[in-house]
Amino acid sequence: MTGATPEAGAHLLVVDDDARIRGLLQKYLMRQGFLVTSARDALQARALLRGLRFDLVILDVMMPGEDGLSLARAIRAGGATPVILLTARGEAGQRIEGLEAGADDYVVKPFEPRELVLRISAVLRRGGPAPEPAPRPARPAPLRLGLGALSWDVARGELRRGDAPVRLTQTEAALMRAFAAAPGRCIPRAELAALMGPPGSAGASGRAVDVQITRLRRKLEEDPRLPRHLHTVRGAGYRLDPDPG
Repeated sequence: MTGATPEAGAHLLVVDDDARIRGLLQKYLMRQGFLVTSARDALQARALLRGLRFDLVILDVMMPGEDGLSLARAIRAGGATPVILLTARGEAGQRIEGLEAGADDYVVKPFEPRELVLRISAVLRRGGPAPEPAPRPARPAPLRLGLGALSWDVARGELRRGDAPVRLTQTEAALMRAFAAAPGRCIPRAELAALMGPPGSAGASGRAVDVQITRLRRKLEEDPRLPRHLHTVRGAGYRLDPDPG
């Protein structure tokens, strides 16, 4: 399929709380020629959808926190991005509920990856049903953000120094994905805290955000005391400023 069909190269967002499934889908779909970004839950997906344009969203129905049906409704209300739902429940009533939520197709787990690729291709060829197109950024979202000697690969969600990956913790990677989805924009501390745990938990406190930002700066900045890229916006939050261009 790679390079052979018009849908190859489309940017897909895979949303699934199962890290194994998420990783397998991302690797398989990238081998088929798609550009793939992944999110572990609806909250992270919403942050990515605010900053990047996707051609299609592959969305697990059963997730902790906001479920897939709620997110599918929000995606459909916001524009024309097609949605394929993944679920372990194959009853007709559940499929109808998913389609009523605005999904373009519905795939029951377990499924063959090739079947999913065929369904993705079919949905992309016919386009999603929405009269009003979603607003697009003035410029195409960059695939890589320059950060001095480092770079952030938006599609893979990887920080790299040249060709060598820079190891990030799961929390640091979640913060980087949020910043990369909205480069140059101040992200409130409360929004960043929501990436780190349920509301009210110690991991999701403002202090925990500050600690994680300090650790992330040590990996991003030549001199963390004089940051060039990851800035504090006093009284508001934090902002990532990648290299221009």
